[in-house]
Parts: sequence; C-alpha cells; structure tokens
Amino acid sequence: MKRILLIACMLLLVTPAITGQILEPDKRNNPAPQSTWRTYTVKGEEFSVDLPNAPLMESRVILHPRKLTARELKTFVNGVIYTIDVFENPEPKQSLEDFITEQNAISNFKLTPERALVVSGFRGKQYVFRDKPRFVTVQFFTTENRLYRFAAAGADASNAAVKQFLSSIRLVKPINATEVTDSSDRPLVLDTGERIYTGKEVTTKARLISKPEPMYTEEARRNRTSGTLVLRVIFSKTGEVTNIQVLVGLPDGLTERAINAARGIKFVPATKDGNPVSMWMQLEYNFMP
Repeated sequence: MKRILLIACMLLLVTPAITGQILEPDKRNNPAPQSTWRTYTVKGEEFSVDLPNAPLMESRVILHPRKLTARELKTFVNGVIYTIDVFENPEPKQSLEDFITEQNAISNFKLTPERALVVSGFRGKQYVFRDKPRFVTVQFFTTENRLYRFAAAGADASNAAVKQFLSSIRLVKPINATEVTDSSDRPLVLDTGERIYTGKEVTTKARLISKPEPMYTEEARRNRTSGTLVLRVIFSKTGEVTNIQVLVGLPDGLTERAINAARGIKFVPATKDGNPVSMWMQLEYNFMP
C-alpha cells in the first residue's frame, strides 16, 4: 500500500448496497396512498418499477474488474429505503450466480437465499435479511445485457408498500413510465434530515489527523493483485467516517481492508459558517505489489 489520496467530490446520492439509517417499519404496515405511486425508468433502459415518489439517480463508471456503466436509483418514504441498481453486462457476461455472490460480498447485511424468481421471462433470485428493525429484501436479475438489483430496506416483504414495489418490477421496454435523470447536482439529505455538503459548499474542508494504511492480504499478495480502489464516504460532523460506498473495488479481500482503514481515519470535521458539518469525500487506495 503506497498512498491514499483524498479528493473532495461532487455531491452524489450513493449507497454501496444499502446505505443510510434503517428505520423501524411503519407500524401501520401501509404504503403511501396509491395515487402517489408512479412507474419509473431510465432513458434507454428496459426496466420499470413503481415507487412512492421520484427517486434520485447517480450514474458512474466502474473500472474493476472490467469497465462498465452502473446506475443507482434511490428514494426513502415512511421508513423504507427503495434502491435500484442497474449494471451493464458486457462480454464475457456475468452469470446471475456470480453477480449475486459479488453483490452480497459487499453488502452491509448477511443476506440469505429465499426463493427463485422469474420476471418478464428472466430468471432471478430473492434474498432476505431479518433482524428487526433492519429488514431487507433484495431481488437480483440478469437479462441479455443488464444486471439488476432491487432492494427494500426498513420493512419486511409482508409490508404492503414493499409488496407493491417488488411486484411492479418489469424487465421489458417500458410504456408510459416517468424517466429519471441523473441527480449528481442535487443536495443530499440523509434519512435523519441531516444535510451533507460538497467541498465547494463548506467554509473549511475536513482536515486529516491520521489515516491508517490498509495492508495486503496474503491471497492478494499470492495473486499479485494491484490497482486503484475507490471509496466514497461521508466525513461526518461528529468525526466519524460513515456511509462508505465502493465505487471501484478490488478482489482478494482488498476492498474489505480498505473499508476498515477508512473507518479508522481521524479528522477535524468540515465547517460552514463556523459550525461543524458533514461532507462527501472520495478516497483512493493504490495497491501495488
């Protein structure tokens, strides 16, 4: 491990798998009124899904282990976080099983398989995590050119809103769906109501005190694994590194090492108008054999 480069990045709404506070399920177990739900898609994509309000979307390019475009849509209503991840699947194509293994490896939750699925003629699988109040239901699918991950966190699959979300998934060219556009220029507000700032918005940026260096795993050393691993995190106003998202990962346990190192960073929080605030930062770890 040679160096770590911190870059104040543009504000983006992100989550690695599922981020943000997972709240206790709505005790009424009801979705938002039906009239507020609409069908959403992304221009040029062949999927659609119903959501209780308009999601924010981030597009990014993943460089490892192969270059591809990924999109994440996310919204939060009544204690439930809805997330849709769409990945390109270029040649050599990734199988459904390999995609699930890869995604579950970077999940914050110990997802367990529940049942096989078929939607719009495409095979998929549903996984769950049950540990009240952190219920999570995730569905994975592969089509000819795409890999999909649909997740609902904060209420289990018996919740009426979660049922509506999952049952609305379609993997065909949508008709009369609202197209979502990239939201990288929109401000981020966490589920707690806290505003997260960009480096351009703060008076003083977060200042490093110490930064642990992630070490190679034995497997990575044997395989001579190298490359640049990229994380996006929040340097919170409380002095903690939170909401860690993997933008570019590396195999052989290096991603996990980098995440653990990031959590150990000590810093003086950013300020705005004399008050400590939270801000996005991008971390790059260069692993060279």
